Amino acid sequence: MLQDRYETDKIFEHILKLTNQMDPILAEIDQLLEDEELYQLIRNDLAKRFPLTEVTGRNSTPVEVILRMLAVKRLYALSYEQTEYQVRDSLVLRQFCRVYLQDVPDDTTLIRWAGLIQPETLEQFNQRLTQLAAQMKVTRGRKLRTDGTVVETNIHPPSDSSLLADSVRVLGRTLSRARQVLGEQTELSKETFRNRIRSARRFARQVGEAMRRRSEQAKTEGKTAYRKLIRAAEAMIEQAKQVLPALQEQTTDQAKKLAQTLDTFIPRAQQVVIQTVRRVLQQEKVPAPEKIVSIFEAHTNIIRRNKTHKPTEYGHKLWLDEVDGGIVTRWEVLEGNPSDDRQWLPSLDHHIQRFGKAPWQASADRGVHSAENESQAQKRGVQRVILPKPGRRSEARLEHERQAWFWRGRKWHNGVEGRISVLKRCHELDRCRDHHQDGFEKWVGWGVIAANLRTIGRKVAAVA
Repeated sequence: MLQDRYETDKIFEHILKLTNQMDPILAEIDQLLEDEELYQLIRNDLAKRFPLTEVTGRNSTPVEVILRMLAVKRLYALSYEQTEYQVRDSLVLRQFCRVYLQDVPDDTTLIRWAGLIQPETLEQFNQRLTQLAAQMKVTRGRKLRTDGTVVETNIHPPSDSSLLADSVRVLGRTLSRARQVLGEQTELSKETFRNRIRSARRFARQVGEAMRRRSEQAKTEGKTAYRKLIRAAEAMIEQAKQVLPALQEQTTDQAKKLAQTLDTFIPRAQQVVIQTVRRVLQQEKVPAPEKIVSIFEAHTNIIRRNKTHKPTEYGHKLWLDEVDGGIVTRWEVLEGNPSDDRQWLPSLDHHIQRFGKAPWQASADRGVHSAENESQAQKRGVQRVILPKPGRRSEARLEHERQAWFWRGRKWHNGVEGRISVLKRCHELDRCRDHHQDGFEKWVGWGVIAANLRTIGRKVAAVA
């Protein structure tokens, strides 16, 4: 049965008086999370764990505890295991998380509950935080600055040989488990379950050694090793295709899971083989949208932003809107590597929807500039549109951009880079540790929410 909260513990309150007081910023966040709308958003998702979660079964970990422990996790950039340890070890965090003298839920329990919270819920959660920030006069929504960055997925640097070896490894270990599940019930031969992982690793190592030498002979040896690796992957795929129907005929949960694994990874392994043949053997340039750079995180995009220190990034482009007061009002995980100028109007429209009026000042980088974007912003009621024009500029344009208000707006806009830096350094938006597309979006959502909670807490604590 879904439990809302633990009862207040008077003994714990007496013990708490003997220790350090809560940090002022954390105390303000504590009060912020008392909001009933924020609580109900999370509760509605957690109530969907089972059909009768709200009415039957033993008492669950309270919703209030889960919400606050997830907030602590991202506020302090902790893992689930570290979150459990820190809350158990600290009387202040026990008070903040409303655990009191009860048992702290372990990390696996927290992971299961966190998986139920949807990306759309986190967007609504952040919208409510924006409303609360406006009510507390942390922001007035008069200024808007918008910019993009990249959040990387948690993958190793991709290469064709490593992707082929990964494909053989995943299919091989799944077939080994399938053999144990099927047992004597299958008529498939032993050759069908042959494990080619060692061979694939050896061929991948030969490819790497040959490519490091960079001589003509090494290139020939590398292609020979690639052909062997491709044949091993193709044979593994054919074996998996033969085993899949046998697993689908079984009714056990384990057989269903293995069948789902094969059904997921067979097409990905086939795509890896196709792109390797095209790139390595046929010397063809494969467009980025047709490539797969990880069989585990297949949603990963290849992004090039002309950055000298990191010319190619693997993950998703993230677009952020920030208003005065340091509140990030919107994030958007973009598909592929779209042009920046297409993100301007959605940012303005979202701001108008949230605050009921256009920002007095709106700014972005040079990549967003276009005559249409400037015109549309003015039509929506933005008085100061700060979009510097790239390339050669006319005398009239130079005079426009040299105005004092334009320069002040440019200086204020530069602060968005600092906000992105804080999100990456303090709230783990440099690399996503969660899996799959939904996990990626939730990782971004919790990072932005944690940053906004800290910003609101710091601003309110400074005034108090």
